[in-house]
Amino acid sequence: MPKKTRATKVTDIRGEKAWLKKSRPSTYAVETRTKNKTFLIVCEGQTEEQYFKSFPVVTASVKPIPLGCSKSTLVDCAKEIAAADEYDEVWCVFDMDIKRDIVGQKDDYNNAIKAALDANFKCAYSNDAFELWFALHFHFYEQQLDRGFYFEKLSSFWNTNYEKNGKSLAFSKEIYSMLENDPAADQQEAIKRAGKLHARYLNEPYHERNPVTLVYQLVEELNKHLRT
Repeated sequence: MPKKTRATKVTDIRGEKAWLKKSRPSTYAVETRTKNKTFLIVCEGQTEEQYFKSFPVVTASVKPIPLGCSKSTLVDCAKEIAAADEYDEVWCVFDMDIKRDIVGQKDDYNNAIKAALDANFKCAYSNDAFELWFALHFHFYEQQLDRGFYFEKLSSFWNTNYEKNGKSLAFSKEIYSMLENDPAADQQEAIKRAGKLHARYLNEPYHERNPVTLVYQLVEELNKHLRT
C-alpha cells in the first residue's frame, strides 16, 4: 500500500514554517571599508626614505624606496616597481645636487623630470637640495644656493654637524619629529614658502629653477591621511 503523503497545511502555505517563508531584504546595513590609498615613493637616499616613513598616516599605505642612483635611472626603476604592483600615486623624489665637473648633469635632471611626468608619475624635485625643504620650515630663502648652505643652516637649527651626522640612519629617523616638535619650525609656513618659490619659476627650464622644491606637494598629499 502506497505511503500517504502528508497534506500541506494552510498555515504552511502562508509561510509559518521556516523553510517555506519568503526571504526578506536584510534591514542591517552592509559595512563597506574604503581601501587605503597607496603611495610609492622612489627616492635617492635614506634621508628622504626615513622622513616619509615617519608620517603618521592612517588612511594610506606609504612605501618609500631609496635607490641611490642617477635621476633618469631612478625614474626607470620607478616604472619597473610600479608595473609589478598597483599604486594610486607614484612619486619620484630627487634633487639637482649640482656638481659642476659632471658632464650632462643638467640634462639628466631635466630628462628625469620629463620622463616621470610622461609616465603619469608625480615628481617632487628640488634644486639644489632636498634639505631646502627642511630649511623652509624656519626661514624663506630666495637666493640661488647649494646644499652646503642648507647643511650649515640645519647644523645651526639642530645644534649638530648636519653634513657629518645628518645623513645617518638614526638621525634621519628623527627629522620628522624634530620638525614637528620644534617651536621655531612650521610646516604650514614651509608649504607656503615652497609654493611661492615654485610659482616664481614656472616658466624657467627645470635646472634653472633655483631655489625650488616640490616636496611640499607630496607633503600636502600625505597630510590628508594623518591620524586626527
